[in-house]
Amino acid sequence: MLIRSKKPGAILPSEITPETSYLNRRRLLAGIASGVVLAGCAESSASAPDEQAVASDGQAPAPGLDAITPEEIATSYNNFYEFGTGKGDPARYAHELTTTPWSVSVSGLVDKPASWALEDLLAGLTPEDRIYRFRCVEAWSMVIPWLGIPLSAVLDKVGVDSSAKYVAFETLKRPSEMRGQRSAFSGIDWPYVEGLRIDEAMHPLTTLAVGMYGKPLPNQNGAPLRLVVPWKYGFKSIKSIVGIRLTRREPPTTWNRLNAREYGFYSNVNPEVDHPRWSQASERRLPSTFLQPNRIETRMFNGYAEEVASLYSGMDLKKHY
Repeated sequence: MLIRSKKPGAILPSEITPETSYLNRRRLLAGIASGVVLAGCAESSASAPDEQAVASDGQAPAPGLDAITPEEIATSYNNFYEFGTGKGDPARYAHELTTTPWSVSVSGLVDKPASWALEDLLAGLTPEDRIYRFRCVEAWSMVIPWLGIPLSAVLDKVGVDSSAKYVAFETLKRPSEMRGQRSAFSGIDWPYVEGLRIDEAMHPLTTLAVGMYGKPLPNQNGAPLRLVVPWKYGFKSIKSIVGIRLTRREPPTTWNRLNAREYGFYSNVNPEVDHPRWSQASERRLPSTFLQPNRIETRMFNGYAEEVASLYSGMDLKKHY
């Protein structure tokens, strides 16, 4: 695991998350996955490689460090088209979704295919604090403290066949509670689907998140289970997962299916490959305003090149965008 020991002067996750929330995570997550054993110490926490993020407490971060995005922004400015196309629609309407009980179908090239109750799927696995940059393909970004479990741990638990080359994911389809799915104007063939290559899925940075900011995931952020792949554009981090399937063939993905010219299967953050309609060389780090746009340069693989560039050795990243 790329879990680094505390550096001199680094900020611990227990100092970033409000202390009351951090110490009561067992209670907070009990309704999500009662069988999960919680990690409670900084020794088992992980942050953005080579730098620790600092709390967004109104003070300027130390030079070279990324400030945590305020929770109220990260939970109110979202793309989750299942609830509408506006940035505020998920926060406005996601309360209509019932997330308990929750089950996840695991199928394909695995040893233990089943429809798993979420608490059984996660039982015995240890959530870890992960502070990751989040880069949207629309050229805005955040820094978010997640609580999650390495996807590799879940895949190891269900047993992956050696012939599996890809992992496909599926979001819940429930139009009665997800009003965007019953809209005639969404243009999406529901359910939302995504996928990773098996080595991407098994990488230590790839996380199944169950919480953020020391609390259970809000519905608008993908409760109760979402994927977080920090070196890829945000739409790859599929929300409200109900299906995981191991396959030999590259699975279809929603945005690639809608417009393959604009949204490739890999969708790695790459400042050298522009979206056909806008530059990807820089991003607007939230919070920002018209007068203070808080524009920063985009880093290759969203700043995680040291950890993940080897996954794409020899590939033409302009062709395999």
